[in-house]
Parts: sequence; C-alpha cells; structure tokens
Amino acid sequence: MDAPHRRHWIIGDVHGCFQSLQTLLGVLPVQDHLVFLGDLINRGDGIEASMNLVWELVLIGRATWLRGNHEQDLIDALQDAGVGAHNRLQRLDTYRLLGDHLARQWLKRFELLPSVYTADGWSATHAGFNSEGQPDLSIRDAFWNNYDGRFGRVVIGHTPLTDVESRNDIVMVDTGAIYGGWLSAFCPETDALVQVQGARLTSPSPRSDRSESLVAVPSGESSAC
Repeated sequence: MDAPHRRHWIIGDVHGCFQSLQTLLGVLPVQDHLVFLGDLINRGDGIEASMNLVWELVLIGRATWLRGNHEQDLIDALQDAGVGAHNRLQRLDTYRLLGDHLARQWLKRFELLPSVYTADGWSATHAGFNSEGQPDLSIRDAFWNNYDGRFGRVVIGHTPLTDVESRNDIVMVDTGAIYGGWLSAFCPETDALVQVQGARLTSPSPRSDRSESLVAVPSGESSAC
C-alpha cells in the first residue's frame, strides 16, 4: 500500500531511450512511486539497460511496470510454438538484442507485469479500456471517443503525440521520446509535468520552454506503436 502522502509519476513509452530515462529519474522525487505505462522495450539503443534499471526499481518497490503492446508481442512470440515462431521473434528488436536464452529468462518477468494500476480517483494503463471495461493494449479512438469515466481519470501512453494532452478524462503522456520528442512524467495528484529530451537529441535535459518542431506520430496514425 502506498504511503499516505506519496505521489505518483506516470511515465510514457520509453522504447529503450536509456539516457533520457536516466535523466528523468534523476529529477523526479525519490520518495514518489513511478508507474511505467509499458512499451519500455524495442526500437531504442538502450533497451536492455532500460529493462534492467526499471526492473530493479520494481524489485525495491519504487516502481510499477505496466504491460504494453510491445511487451505483449514479445510474450506472445516467446510462447508461440508454431511453425512461424522463429521469424516472428526475429522481427522484435528486444529478442534480437537479448538472444533466445536471456529473452526466455525475461519472459517469466514479463508474464508478471500487470495491465492496470489503480489509485484514488485515477488509473493508468497502456492504451485504454474496451467497451467491456477490460484493458486493451492497442486501442485508440474507440476508447478516446467513448470513455464513460468509470475508472476515474485515466493516464495512458501508446500513441505518441507532440505534447501531453487531456481528452474526456483521459491524459495522454506518450510524447514520442524515441522519435526525438520528449519522455514525459505526469503526476495525477498535482497535474505536474516533467519532461526530458528524447532519443534524437544528444544532451537530454529537463524540459524548459521550447519552440523547436518535434517529430511524432500523429494521433490518427493507425500503425502499431
């Protein structure tokens, strides 16, 4: 159970942006609880380091790592005993990096990852909930347009935007770190926001006012992120 006055920081999709992750953790309050929205893996060049760092935080009780669609894809591929299983695995950056033996060791950990984090008046999940109220790791418009408020304010990642957005009691905090955007941390108790620069910038630092263009996938993008 959380300490009475401990706050939370909900962190968007890391995708192996280890430098940015280190910088972000260095400026967040050490007494607060971190909730990673999933998709910690794949794409970036610091995948294994990011995994190890966040898992250590989980073990000491400082963080919760939620399951994203990229973690689920790796779980499904490792559990697949079918003819095409090998080719399916080879398409995943994390598997190619770790190799089969280490990836299967991580499978036991990935299978423990929850899909939802709930607190007083809010919840967090990777992409949203379906019409039956179950977490859906790939949902987009169907959740954004039809959410009925049953889980309080919901903080999600999954869809990279140029900045944090609020829509119908939904806070979207994936700001495209892997695409050169920002790695964002949002505090649901205070609405505070901390951001550090993402993968394409060489010197990650806490966000200040900026005017440069960001590279991010538009909210209507239909491909998996």
